[in-house]
Amino acid sequence: MPKLIRPARVLVTGADGTLGRPTVEALADRGIAVTGLSRTWTAPTRADRVVTGDAADEDLVREALADVDAVVHLAATAHPSLDTPRAVFVGNTSATFTVLASAGAAGVRRAVIASSINAFGVPMNRHDIRPAYYPLDEASPIAHDDAYSLSKWVDEHIGAYAASRWDMTVVALRFPLVRELDVLRRTVPQMLAAPGEAARLAREGWAYLEMADALDAIVRSLTEPLSGMHTLLVAAEDTIMAEATEDLLDRYADGVERHRTFAGRQAPVDTSAARRVLGWAPAISIEDGQNVEASA
Repeated sequence: MPKLIRPARVLVTGADGTLGRPTVEALADRGIAVTGLSRTWTAPTRADRVVTGDAADEDLVREALADVDAVVHLAATAHPSLDTPRAVFVGNTSATFTVLASAGAAGVRRAVIASSINAFGVPMNRHDIRPAYYPLDEASPIAHDDAYSLSKWVDEHIGAYAASRWDMTVVALRFPLVRELDVLRRTVPQMLAAPGEAARLAREGWAYLEMADALDAIVRSLTEPLSGMHTLLVAAEDTIMAEATEDLLDRYADGVERHRTFAGRQAPVDTSAARRVLGWAPAISIEDGQNVEASA
């Protein structure tokens, strides 16, 4: 069986963010040295090297890459409403290009980047459109209408460029909503109370992922013996909704093609590529917090 790779030092960008801070913790817990890069710091970090600034700053990124043999690139403006469309798109894509190109030139051969379930464009599209089919997968037809989703799609292509240009292994993880279990339980009901939100979330399969499962995907992306570029959807086994998935699809996506039926609250999101490539499977459910049986 191929041997797992253990990086000695990992650069984590966006290291003070919602996903970045737990990523630093997860790597430190495994005895992996971390260089953390963030624009600001809201609390002490377990990164033993700290770099403050923008991930699009070439000189700063080159400095941050000292002694690094793998990168987890999480820095991004995470929603189209947080800045102007140009600032969101240019900021996100320039940071991704800068980090991956600088890493490749420095001899780094493993990178993980945070993409999004929104990368195919449909979930945040302002027009009345729906996915071409369920379950959602990495080949879902694109329909971009917002700068954030477009930036994440372009980020994936920057990853493919880096994989080809520098023979890097790049894994782009298409994350849905990612939070700790207690936060999910507290915030999801508030989110669903907004008018039209349940219908809008049909476009992303009502998907979510508990933080520990997201961190497992990141660590596996760093350590599994892989090569080339991989874009992988990751999501929990079930949805954030209380109703059965088939009933939800009948109500909110009637007429959209279904490639299979969905038992109970099974998420209409195909994570088989992540399972195959990473040996990953989600373990935590918002419903009870207990391990859930993985399905293919």
